[in-house]
Amino acid sequence: MEFRLLGAFELMAGGRSLDLGPAKQRILFASLAADAGHPVPTETLIDRIWDDAPPREPRKVLHTYVARSRRVLEQARHLDREQIALERRADGYQLIMDIDRIDLHRFRRLVEQARAPHPHRTERAALLGEAVGLWRASPLDGMAGGWAARVREGLRQQRLGALTDWAEAELELGRHSPVIERLEELIVHYPLAESLAARLIQALSLAGRGAEALEVYSRVCRRIDDELGAQPGPELRALHTAVLRGEAVTLAAGAPDPARTVLSVRRPVHQPRDVEMPARPRPAQLPARVPAFAGRTGYLKRLDAMLGSDDQVRIQVSVIAGIAGVGKTALALHWAHRVRHRFGDGQLYVNLRGFDPGGSCVSAAEALTGFLDALGVPPDRVPPDPDGQAGLYRSLLAGRRMLVVLDNARDAEQVRPLLPGAPGCLVVVTSRSQLRGLVAAEGAHPLRLDPLSDAEARELLLHRLGPARVAAEPHVADEIVAWCAGLPLALVIVAARAATQPGFPLTALDGELRQARNRLDALAGQDPATDPRAVFSWSYDALSCEAARLFRFLGVLTGPDVSLPAAASLAGVAVHEVRPLLAELAGAHLVIEHKPGRYTLHDLLRAYTVELVHAIDGEPDRQEAFRRLLDHYLHTAHAATLLLAPRRRPMAHAPAAPGVSAEAIAGSGQALTWFTVEHPVLFATVEEAAAKGHDEDVRHLAWALSPFLRWRGLLLDWATVEQAALDASRRLADPRGQAHAHRHLSRAFTLLGRFDRAHTHAAEALGLAVDLADQPGQAHAHHELTWALSRQGRYREALDHAEQALDLFRAAGHRPGHAKALNGVGNCHALLGYHNRALVYCRPALTLFQELGDFNGQAASLDGLGYAHHHLGQYDLAKCCHRQALKLYLELGDRIGEVEALIRLGNACHSSGDLGAARDTWREALVILDELAHPDAGYVRAQLAETEPHPTAGAGPTGARLYWPHR
Repeated sequence: MEFRLLGAFELMAGGRSLDLGPAKQRILFASLAADAGHPVPTETLIDRIWDDAPPREPRKVLHTYVARSRRVLEQARHLDREQIALERRADGYQLIMDIDRIDLHRFRRLVEQARAPHPHRTERAALLGEAVGLWRASPLDGMAGGWAARVREGLRQQRLGALTDWAEAELELGRHSPVIERLEELIVHYPLAESLAARLIQALSLAGRGAEALEVYSRVCRRIDDELGAQPGPELRALHTAVLRGEAVTLAAGAPDPARTVLSVRRPVHQPRDVEMPARPRPAQLPARVPAFAGRTGYLKRLDAMLGSDDQVRIQVSVIAGIAGVGKTALALHWAHRVRHRFGDGQLYVNLRGFDPGGSCVSAAEALTGFLDALGVPPDRVPPDPDGQAGLYRSLLAGRRMLVVLDNARDAEQVRPLLPGAPGCLVVVTSRSQLRGLVAAEGAHPLRLDPLSDAEARELLLHRLGPARVAAEPHVADEIVAWCAGLPLALVIVAARAATQPGFPLTALDGELRQARNRLDALAGQDPATDPRAVFSWSYDALSCEAARLFRFLGVLTGPDVSLPAAASLAGVAVHEVRPLLAELAGAHLVIEHKPGRYTLHDLLRAYTVELVHAIDGEPDRQEAFRRLLDHYLHTAHAATLLLAPRRRPMAHAPAAPGVSAEAIAGSGQALTWFTVEHPVLFATVEEAAAKGHDEDVRHLAWALSPFLRWRGLLLDWATVEQAALDASRRLADPRGQAHAHRHLSRAFTLLGRFDRAHTHAAEALGLAVDLADQPGQAHAHHELTWALSRQGRYREALDHAEQALDLFRAAGHRPGHAKALNGVGNCHALLGYHNRALVYCRPALTLFQELGDFNGQAASLDGLGYAHHHLGQYDLAKCCHRQALKLYLELGDRIGEVEALIRLGNACHSSGDLGAARDTWREALVILDELAHPDAGYVRAQLAETEPHPTAGAGPTGARLYWPHR
């Protein structure tokens, strides 16, 4: 068995290539094979398969592809008797197999082994020969899509490096013939690869074919000149000269390693003729190391990757960006000191003061003057104009190996004149801005610095205060870490305060922090450079008026983040108008675009926005901003819930306030996605609306959220939201609203297994409905009691309430309720063991649900029918019903229904003797149950444990207990 990516993508098993399905499914296979051994998140798979144009319900389509892919893998496993599986992970999928059975991973392993120290050159050549021999054509040949194109380009460079290493190894052993044969073919595919051209020229010369070597050089020169307007590098020119002179052609010792790049374009350096170049001093301008540096291991590794193990500079410019106080300078200086020995010609440093409150930003000309002085240029030799200074600076750095740290840059224009013009030097820039211009035009490597993790923050506190003091009050230390929210500036201020009072317990400091009016007051100090309020203000003061207004209004936000349309509503502007404002805030690192189109703030910056909006914007402006935000969520949620549950009766609500940009939701799939992303924000909005006295809005939001929270198994959130709706209805003296909230609370607590509270709320709902002479309301309450009682095993009592619900719904002419009650009576009969009688009720319930177009009701009826058929020994019918129910639940996004259908389908498979299918289905259910923290997870684990195959086990397929969730 073998996955092949280094050519046309295919899976070989049983001596033949298997059919991997349609094009998008092949991308899924290729994506999982490329990352075999590691989970690939669902969102990543969706991006790779569909690029920027996913279908309306991408997760559902992906689920279909996964199911089909598993069948293909089962076929491969059957053909070759080798272990291979596609397993679900927390939020993605992972291909489980021997990764050496994937040509791409085998190629990388062989190259890695070859580049490690080995006792003999022959082994290195053999490993590299095997690695490059795995390539059949262009990787993923013929596969469309952006992801495949990116993989092809990346692997193309890896192949080039391996080919160069292989050619070197062969030539070291005196074997020029295979090098000539292979490189003459491949030079056509890598026409600008100087590394391959150099090896081919060397091999031809060693073979006595000097004229052909010169012809190769001429072809490469013409191609480079035609396409890039440049000359070949020094290595090729040296080889050319050696061939012309008939000298031995060997690679120059210490020459740059060309295996890592296609071409280094060497632009001519124009050095002023009247400048006598000074002797070369070795500047060492780095400031002292930052004391007590902690954490940042991942970032240090990414910086280390800019330098290869052979000290070649892989990336010439890196931009470390992040919010004020996050530790950009500390990271840059810590790393610079770690690697300064690898830059033999010295280090240059300048603080550009890009966000200095006094406006004393260092210009590029001032920085150049300082650098030229450090490089030994006398003042009278410094050109008067900035362009001349920049040219001289680049001339002095050409051919040298220096580390340049440009700290606290304001924008790209301040940095550009300070960049070296030739390879060999490395520049590290720190800035509160993202400096997108440098990334786009100069190819700078962006490195966004996030706040410290809790473990890193604790380590920093431990370095500052000492192990003994932290160990004496570990819980208080943890509270201080949480209070500082990972911002090193805040941690350093708090630690300094503690260090000045060594006799005080940390408890006293923690109390002082919490007694302050707000976090910013607690961290305030005399030094503006270390006062977060002052430090944040320097970034705020640099904003445009419109961006500053939006930043202040973010202090009105209720949830953990905000979408682009919601931010537009908050500001009262159109979406296309808010986009550049958010880009300005993100560029200044005052907000973080943590997901595409979604923005969040650090906790201390959020406190700063609250302070600003209350200090600058009046109460009417703040109230209008919150009203717009509330209307945005209310109107979008109302439209989305009607797409999820189209049989619901819409709630009447007021028109949206002027300036609201409610989102247009197209289809149930998009509605489900919107609720999935926004539900933490909606939950927080319900709480804030309740606190501000917007009782009608609380009820409307709860009504809109209810189906999603129930179907997705977010039961505690559902109960909290419905309790808020109940409280709001009481304040509004609305008994119908109270009854509605009581019924939903009864259902939520039944699902949570808290039956006493479920009974209380159902009884309250029934009493209110009786007082109102509301027959459908009474029937709904009886249905909830049926649900709670059957869940407790009180089936006779449950049947009594189910029959009362049926009678009331019939009398009221309530067809949806009639269908629901028919199914409820059928379920109770099934639980009492009257399975044929259960069919009598569940079949008409299904028919009525189909007439009504109620897919959730159809799924519930199919599940009830499946349970009855199962108990009657009609296993094929049972499995058919459960599969139909599962399909409907998946389409609805009802995870509770999905997992219950999976459990019952597994039970039916088990009873029919298909133990493997039963266990696979139960495992799939268990993943969802664990994600939901659902009480039925214990049942499924017991089923899996009881059916674990043992050599001496005698239990047959009837060992599984029947499961009924009393849905």
